[in-house]
Amino acid sequence: MPKRVKKKLYMDYGILIPYLILSILGIIMVYSASSPKLAMLGQNAGKDAIKQAGFFIVSLIGITFIYQMKTKVFQNKKFIMFAIGIISAMLILTKFSHLGQSGGGADGWLNIAGITLQPAEFLKIVIIWYLAYILSRRQEKINQNFKDAALKPLVLIGGLIFLVLIQPDNGGAVILALIAGIMVFASGVNYLYTAIAIGGGVVGSYLLIKFISFTGGAIFPGRFQYVYNRFRTFSDPFVDPLGDGHQMINSYFAMINGGWFGLGIGNSIQKKGYLSAAQTDFMFSIVIEELGLVMAIIILGILLFLILRIFRIGIKSKNTFNSMMCIGIAGMILIQAFINIGGITGIIPLTGVTFPFLSSGGSSLITLSVGIGFALNISADEKKKQYDAHNKRIHLEYTNQTLLDYPM
Repeated sequence: MPKRVKKKLYMDYGILIPYLILSILGIIMVYSASSPKLAMLGQNAGKDAIKQAGFFIVSLIGITFIYQMKTKVFQNKKFIMFAIGIISAMLILTKFSHLGQSGGGADGWLNIAGITLQPAEFLKIVIIWYLAYILSRRQEKINQNFKDAALKPLVLIGGLIFLVLIQPDNGGAVILALIAGIMVFASGVNYLYTAIAIGGGVVGSYLLIKFISFTGGAIFPGRFQYVYNRFRTFSDPFVDPLGDGHQMINSYFAMINGGWFGLGIGNSIQKKGYLSAAQTDFMFSIVIEELGLVMAIIILGILLFLILRIFRIGIKSKNTFNSMMCIGIAGMILIQAFINIGGITGIIPLTGVTFPFLSSGGSSLITLSVGIGFALNISADEKKKQYDAHNKRIHLEYTNQTLLDYPM
């Protein structure tokens, strides 16, 4: 019989290497995008980059820990519900306690012992984890009784998303809703329900946009005025070049400045006071300006390869929980990347969403890294099952041949 293979030999480098490339490039670009502003304020120019590197190290430790765990541990309901309870408490404290901090018009940050966290980011992976567990155990009931199998869990998810929406974090709530939608559709739900949900979402979104545009956001000025301004400047940022359109216009300038091959790392013009969120929401604009369109396409290619790799593992997996986890993780990364790029290029309105792995943000990097840890563990689990099945087949063939050669 072949010897037992150590788990580290099952490592999926098709996931790990793209993750490392993007995360390390992210640290470099965070330094490049944030250092001029920090230097002008008299602070350490590498402050944000050091912080990002620290979160990267924490992420690597987390990935190592998750990778060493057995996948059965992830399917412990008490463990999952405990995680939901912790995230719920964090979201409530963020909104309603003195520990919450505001930024970008939302009370979305929680300050614990001097460390600032964004609970809405962590909720992404918790939603994927919870729905993968619940829906994988209710596969047979989904088409027979959608209400009992999927609708009730979605009420809990809806409550969690509501806690994000009231911060208010519209972009975060949209991403969470889309992730939940992907998980439900991937569970094998009837195509009719899928069509109704997609059609209802499209029609509802269209009517809401028309309503906000018609009223000018004046019905609920605290919320819809802000949304209306985003839509107004999305269609034409030059209607308010010094206000809500300022960031979009300078994002365009940054991408134009970059051309095919960029101005070189550290040579961005727009990060020097023109783009206030250069290291977060508009990081990819700075990437294009400094590295050029060619390198930006290569980076997108690496990210797309990572997403497709995780999708492939999910599609090929024979374990429903493993399959849904990978599909949810890949969907999360894809949605975040699309919304960020769509926002900075004017395809969709800006939502304040960071670019995966490259943008500054510890909570985002940790959440994405946890997803990578899950995907690596699941990939190793699938490889081990294939290896064990192969060994078992060889052993049976050897045993049968031995009996033929040396009959009793």
